[in-house]
Amino acid sequence: YDLTRNSNSELANISTRGLVSRGDGALISGFIIGSRSDASVVVRAIGPSLAAAGISNVLGDPLLTVFDSNGAAIASNDNWRTDAQAATLELVQLAPTDDAEAATLLTLPPGPYTAVVEGADGGTGVGLVEVYNLP
Repeated sequence: YDLTRNSNSELANISTRGLVSRGDGALISGFIIGSRSDASVVVRAIGPSLAAAGISNVLGDPLLTVFDSNGAAIASNDNWRTDAQAATLELVQLAPTDDAEAATLLTLPPGPYTAVVEGADGGTGVGLVEVYNLP
């Protein structure tokens, strides 16, 4: 939190790593767009590439769904290359390194959002959910 009034600080990135399982065991991350205007963010669900960092039992095929404050799904992605913004993800250098990982670029109005990561194939394992604020 930055409680300083009239501050120009902005969050660049936030991430959470955890065990992803079925049903209520999904990895959930909340974030808030607090600016007074729309913000562009990249939301990613990482699994297979975590193995390169020495993490075992990684989530093999992450499925990412982003929900608004009403609980409505506003975006979903299984494999990042199928996202409508895949070329932009590469351009801003935030494309995942593994094709099975999920990512999407969204322009969102101020408000609370939830990113949920599950196994696309019902699989389980360690996953990472990330939210990047684009300038």
